[in-house]
Amino acid sequence: MNRVNRRQFIQLLGGAGVLASSFGLTACSKQPTASGRVVIIGGGFGGATCAKYLQRFDPDLDITLVEPKQKFVTCPFSNLVLSGMRDLNSISHDYNAHEQRGIKVVHAMAREIDPAGNKVVLDDGKQLEYDRLVVSPGIDFRWEDVEGMSAAESDSIPHAWNGGPQTTALRKQLTAMSDGDTVIIAPPANPFRCPPGPYERASLIANYLKQNKPKSKVLILDAKTKFSKQPLFMQGWEELYGDMIEWVSGDAGGRIIRVDAAGKTLYNELGEGHSGSVINFIPPQKAGKIAHDAGLVDKTGWCPVDQRTFESTLHANVHVIGDASIAGSMPKSGFAANSQGKVCAAAIVSALHGNRMPEPSYVNTCYSLVGPDYGISVAAVYRYSDEKGIHGVKGAGGVSPKDVGPDFRQQEARYTRGWYDSIAMDTWG
Repeated sequence: MNRVNRRQFIQLLGGAGVLASSFGLTACSKQPTASGRVVIIGGGFGGATCAKYLQRFDPDLDITLVEPKQKFVTCPFSNLVLSGMRDLNSISHDYNAHEQRGIKVVHAMAREIDPAGNKVVLDDGKQLEYDRLVVSPGIDFRWEDVEGMSAAESDSIPHAWNGGPQTTALRKQLTAMSDGDTVIIAPPANPFRCPPGPYERASLIANYLKQNKPKSKVLILDAKTKFSKQPLFMQGWEELYGDMIEWVSGDAGGRIIRVDAAGKTLYNELGEGHSGSVINFIPPQKAGKIAHDAGLVDKTGWCPVDQRTFESTLHANVHVIGDASIAGSMPKSGFAANSQGKVCAAAIVSALHGNRMPEPSYVNTCYSLVGPDYGISVAAVYRYSDEKGIHGVKGAGGVSPKDVGPDFRQQEARYTRGWYDSIAMDTWG
């Protein structure tokens, strides 16, 4: 066996920014039998990355990736699709590269997890046995938290918080609306997937309206009193769109408690109704359904894990990564899920080979487009400790400066596009 040294390991982790000390991983030459069986549920940023890096860290592993979709449509850059800057195919990714590496990709739905029996039951009845299981199920919605809202109503009031048909539905509504109509975006309270996402969405929808329906408005009815990169977004809105975007905080009437889907009206805590031609209501969120069915969640609706290894604190030999996990101070983002997938892969290989994995370090970077040539970003460095779990490193990272010229914003917009291409290749390529 050849030991993977620190430099090689960091190169494997690549641009996702998980800067860790030596993990003592071993890269084994091919043997007649596998060194362990790992099943991964979910082929998004977390699951697909974990599968890829498991195979890199230990080519002898028997790895099965369970994902119902033939192509995964990302939420990152779906806002560009809504604005007409990209098409859906450009944010859709297949699993050909995984299969070429020898990873088994099963396009089916995981129906049941049996932690006691170490097996996963698929919707066709087939059973997959595992030594280690990775669950990366993304999010589900707390429909019950808002009166009048359900999965059925999301056909007419799309959330578009999962990439795919909902993205297409919202795009069609935007192109069909009349000039002078109002678009309402209603973001949920924390925690939820991609904290800056609703505000990038408002920005890029406004960009589409400015070019095609300049008399229209975007109204943000927010459950929160503040949001990620708020000063930068608001500065960009004023510079690019004037008074086209209006933000209402939760304390000022932005918190929605009832939805009239037929009348396309949202009602706040004060009983006031707001109607729009297009309503993008983003429901409160929780871990994906399979995590609830398997008893991997706590009373918060999210999955508690050992934040060093991402092993569930409720079921042994089961790891939960991505949006569904409680990952300390890390946000629920594609970048974070990609980062966690690599650390989880290292933890599993270390465990299967009887090695202890030292405390890892993480980086999360989140780029947002306020306009096609106007980018902003926030970055943070995270470390793990037994006392604090995953926590931000004081003084590390930061946000884009506020008072800069157009050249700087254009450069960040280029970085934004480069980031997406890089992380998509790292995850699915």
